[in-house]
Amino acid sequence: MNLTPPRPQRLGERLLANQHIDRDQLRIALLEQQQTRQRLGQTLVQLGFMDEATLLDHLAETLPCPRAQLDASIPSAQALALCPVEQARLHRLLPLVLDAARQTLVVAMVDVNDPAALSYLRHRLSPGSRIEAQLAGEGEIETAIDRHYGHALAIDRLLLACEPPGASGNWPDSSRQASAIQVVDALLSDAVKCNASDIHFEPESTSLRIRYRIDGRLQSIRTLHRTLWPALCGRLKVLAGMNIAEQRLPQDGHLQQKIAGRQIDFRAATHPTLHGENLVLRILDRQKGILPLPALGLSPHQTGQLEQMLTRPQGLLLITGPTGSGKTTTLYSLLGTLDSSASHIMTLEDPVEYPLPHLRQTSLNETAKMGFADGIRSMLRQDPDVMLIGEIRDDETAAMAIRAATTGHQVFSTLHAHSAIGAFARLADLGISSRRLSDNLIGIVAQRLVRRLCPQCSQTRASTPQERQQWNLPEQIPQAVGCPACHGLGYRGRLPLLEILRITPTIDRLLADHASSAQLLAEARLSGFSNLSAAALDAVCGGQTSLEEAGRVVDLGGGD
Repeated sequence: MNLTPPRPQRLGERLLANQHIDRDQLRIALLEQQQTRQRLGQTLVQLGFMDEATLLDHLAETLPCPRAQLDASIPSAQALALCPVEQARLHRLLPLVLDAARQTLVVAMVDVNDPAALSYLRHRLSPGSRIEAQLAGEGEIETAIDRHYGHALAIDRLLLACEPPGASGNWPDSSRQASAIQVVDALLSDAVKCNASDIHFEPESTSLRIRYRIDGRLQSIRTLHRTLWPALCGRLKVLAGMNIAEQRLPQDGHLQQKIAGRQIDFRAATHPTLHGENLVLRILDRQKGILPLPALGLSPHQTGQLEQMLTRPQGLLLITGPTGSGKTTTLYSLLGTLDSSASHIMTLEDPVEYPLPHLRQTSLNETAKMGFADGIRSMLRQDPDVMLIGEIRDDETAAMAIRAATTGHQVFSTLHAHSAIGAFARLADLGISSRRLSDNLIGIVAQRLVRRLCPQCSQTRASTPQERQQWNLPEQIPQAVGCPACHGLGYRGRLPLLEILRITPTIDRLLADHASSAQLLAEARLSGFSNLSAAALDAVCGGQTSLEEAGRVVDLGGGD
């Protein structure tokens, strides 16, 4: 009789058995692991073969420890006092509960078997105490440490230390460079943790204004002495791969920073102004930029309409709206519903903001002089099933997009138009007649983004008789208040407003007959079409945003 216990399965074997990865992905990850010496799970996440949440859920099932719920946990003061913030960051852990009666410490850890971390905690506890470890992701731990310990990077203290001494402003080069490095790192980290989408560095005659764009609105964050800007600008240009000697021409660049346990991309652009170079950083957080369709915050009816349009095997699907209205995010959410293993999906963007696995993504190349139209011609020779064109901005691109839709491809793109119906006039301006659109158009979606009310402080107010009469509002409607959680703004996060025009056979016939916009709108309403104004008022009645915010973004007069 063989009494040898069976060998426990390794992580890769378990993930393979549970179909989280395939054999090729495991083989590639193991080869990469030999170079990086990282843990296999971390390597799989970095390669894009699985997301961190799936990995942690699997580990929690196989390890003798639960999954930490840090969003719903508030660490006790006694637990936090047990471990200084520097040690918490070093060992990638967060103490949660110190139960003196049970002599037990509950702690969230990235690696629940880390001997150095466990040894440190045991030395801080009284003899005989137990440690109950819970599993958490590195990004979750970093975010929770910042939230409960306070920002380790004290920006105000850094700025005070790097102010130039004396009225002369003489500042040793070594001190200026070291301070600029610290301040830039602190500002980039702070902006990411504030959920900003952009950072603006704006030089004035006597000062430097720094603003974050949060939930679509610019907010002033700091005003610095103007003598700090050359060093800060130089540091940012070096990180972004720009020419630090060139100050009279615009430049573009790109940089990466590891913040809160994840890699964050920044797209940099400078522009010469009267008082020096203006610099704007676009923050590209891959974890937040691409959302599954159900996570966009749409109604079940709207989600169903979009999914129904995707069932058409060929044709053009357009999303319209101004810059910053979330068009690209919605397009990628739609792409995420398609089976990339059975379809060849290609994208053409200017530039590629969110690199994704299993998609063939192309960034327009200024050096090679390739535009959208040339890129579409090239992609059509690559046997694609689905094509995403970043933007239809000229007549040649519009013609090529229609050609791709006509020849049996699903084509997704964006277009600058005020409404779904208004897209027909915009396409006519680009030389695309309604007859050419007939049988080749899947649908048109117009989109806007409104700020979502902060769930912790939103209240209601009595609607006025005029508001009830004009918009058929209830007697009580939500209003923004402001609290520390939303930095006193009353809003936190954003909500998409959509008007969805699905092209029915009847609308196709009207397009073939060169029907007017008024005729198309009348037929669309018979099919259940509702405009952005109705979507905005539904969000107000649903308690998701305020009437003032809805009116700021959408014309509530109801015009189409």
